[in-house]
Amino acid sequence: MASADTSWPEENFSCSICLDVFSSPVSTPCGHNFCRACITKFWDGQVKYKCPVCNNHTIVCKKHDRLLELFLTDHKSHPVIPLKEEYEVKTAQLGKIEAEVKQLIQERQKNIQEIKDTVKRSKAAADKEIADGVQVLTALMQLEQEIEDLTNRSSEVKQLSHTKDHLHFLQTFRSLKDPPPTRDWTTVEVRPPSYVGTLRRCLDQLEETLNMEMEKLSDAELKRVQQYEVDVTLDPDTAHPTLILSEDGKQVHDGGVRKRLPDNPKRFTQNLIFYFEVQVKEKTVWWLGVVRESIDRKGLTALTPETGHWILLYYQDVLVFKDKPDVRLPLRAEIQKVGVFVDYDEGVVSFYDVEARVHLYSATGCIFSEPLYPLLCPGFHKGSPQSLPWEI
Repeated sequence: MASADTSWPEENFSCSICLDVFSSPVSTPCGHNFCRACITKFWDGQVKYKCPVCNNHTIVCKKHDRLLELFLTDHKSHPVIPLKEEYEVKTAQLGKIEAEVKQLIQERQKNIQEIKDTVKRSKAAADKEIADGVQVLTALMQLEQEIEDLTNRSSEVKQLSHTKDHLHFLQTFRSLKDPPPTRDWTTVEVRPPSYVGTLRRCLDQLEETLNMEMEKLSDAELKRVQQYEVDVTLDPDTAHPTLILSEDGKQVHDGGVRKRLPDNPKRFTQNLIFYFEVQVKEKTVWWLGVVRESIDRKGLTALTPETGHWILLYYQDVLVFKDKPDVRLPLRAEIQKVGVFVDYDEGVVSFYDVEARVHLYSATGCIFSEPLYPLLCPGFHKGSPQSLPWEI
């Protein structure tokens, strides 16, 4: 009688990570097996514990390598309470923290407005008022930093309040329960001038500096719009006959010669929220923005939101948003890179000076009834540097 073949294929004893025979094998709840050292190293680089094979979420206690049903408040003494119960308690505390952070933001925004109003009333100040103005600017910058810190904390709290991952919630909660340190601003006062000064021009310059500081983007705001960045590839079938595109579709410039091209159909895609950046440095003439799908491509038309164009135009050191009438924008330095952000639901098209971290302009209250697509014009071919290509 022939004996049964009890040998198993070697792959049944191989780790899916290192592909060698198991060393101290362990199993995940989804049934996949790994070397203990391999799966531990893999999880060390993850925010959530997931199976490397099936990507299923696995809640495991890092100290004990066991599926978590109870949350350990302290691994030293190992006191445990139900995970769901601790989650509900901390959720209630999180709501209180969020309300406190919002109140701190509102108070500081009120402080900023009060200080700005006082500065406006204090334009005709003398030497003493100039010194006070410098202190005001310093206080405003500190207030802006505090608001940025509190806004970041508010975003983190709000994001955490929506998570359904109990373990991640409880681990992150510990770092959020205490608000960032802030200054007591009730002692800060700005007194109006007691006499008419003779240095109006100096104070005008101070006000301009203040406005520039106030308009600068925080890192949090720039990162918020940049998370919607899309990979823009220029389509040669929709390009103007004088434009020359690179092979990868990432650069474009005016070749100065009109080419004979077939009238190919359009090819478009749509995103409800998207962001892209364009290198425009050293160009003397250009315009860029977004347009509706149905715009007239064959003739001359006004570049305004009414005709489906949301366009930023730069011409010989003049920057405007095209509208009826045009909106002339302040230009304090040469723009190197422009960021364009579109939010369909909010009806917003925003433009940013990326390198200077300055918000240039936002068209709000827009109604988008069809897809929007980038429109880029690198200017006319007039030799260097105008002939240099754009980078997308």
